[in-house]
Amino acid sequence: MNMVTYASMVRGINIGGKKVKMDRLKEIYRSLDFKNVKTYIQSGNVIFESKESDPTKLSRIIEKRITKIFEFDVKVFLRTKNEMEQVLSGNPFKQEDINHIYVTFLSDIPSEMLIKDLNRITTVDMVNKSDRYIISKKEIYLFLPNGYGRTKLNNNFFEKKLDISATTRNWRTVNNIVDIASNK
Repeated sequence: MNMVTYASMVRGINIGGKKVKMDRLKEIYRSLDFKNVKTYIQSGNVIFESKESDPTKLSRIIEKRITKIFEFDVKVFLRTKNEMEQVLSGNPFKQEDINHIYVTFLSDIPSEMLIKDLNRITTVDMVNKSDRYIISKKEIYLFLPNGYGRTKLNNNFFEKKLDISATTRNWRTVNNIVDIASNK
């Protein structure tokens, strides 16, 4: 069976008292029989290979193990190396400053009805009119000239409006995750 290279993004660790050292996270992934496990920065990015081809099943396995060991719930977002490469090539903000581009990864493809409601709400109710977003399947591309810390378009906002889980990474992190996955 062929190995699949995955990028794993764990939401909600190393903030709010949920401390997880990346060496410990790497051990957990290795204990699940994943190969070539590498982490990137302290925000729960893990690149690995697995024989399992079902990302939903893998996410649940990882979430259960982390919850069992650390006794708090997390959400794990998985994308294959190819999906991450598509995220890079699909960037609709290529002409913008990369320091202000972010990608919000979604657990599922949001419903068209909720996307329409979101678009209607955000055009009327945006705090910062220069913030922009484009939804593309299971990702939301963000251009935030004033930074992620000053936008209303955060994980909690999208989770509430789209009724799905979300985690966000800046553009440099997304690029570095793809580089690590490509150099396995």
